[in-house]
Amino acid sequence: MKAESDFSQTRRGAIVVEPGKTRVTIRLDNNVLDWFRKQAQEHDGNYQTAINAALR
Repeated sequence: MKAESDFSQTRRGAIVVEPGKTRVTIRLDNNVLDWFRKQAQEHDGNYQTAINAALR
């Protein structure tokens, strides 16, 4: 690992994500998140997509 990093050319601010998406922090019960992750694994999907669909 480098002893120093050069951040002189970086910009502060929000992380750029896909248009139409917003990064948020949400607290979910462990068992709810586990259920969505299990469903995603069984159906070759993404648990975040499944949560988004359920909320929609």
